[in-house]
Amino acid sequence: MNWSIEFCGKPVEDELSALPTDMLTRFLRISDLLREVGPPKVGMPYVRPLESKLWEMRLKGRSGIGRAIYSALPGRRLVILHVFIKKTQKTPRSAIHLALTRLKEM
Repeated sequence: MNWSIEFCGKPVEDELSALPTDMLTRFLRISDLLREVGPPKVGMPYVRPLESKLWEMRLKGRSGIGRAIYSALPGRRLVILHVFIKKTQKTPRSAIHLALTRLKEM
């Protein structure tokens, strides 16, 4: 059984659609990989753990670096919680907090 990927709401879909085309393409490629083989078999440079139950997809493109924060839920579901363009070396605390808040609301 393959994994499914879903978005926690319209704001996340809007965040994803605001990404540059090359980052969006990278997101789709990593998403396909996660669906097919599952998160346990995908690692760096595509995904890495953040904290708690959060993981990040690493999206690199000509226009910069983006991240899609997600969490695994029962039933082989991956839920995308927040998508953003990274401006600092470290993932901003506000991005992690927003993802955790959205996860709790689900």
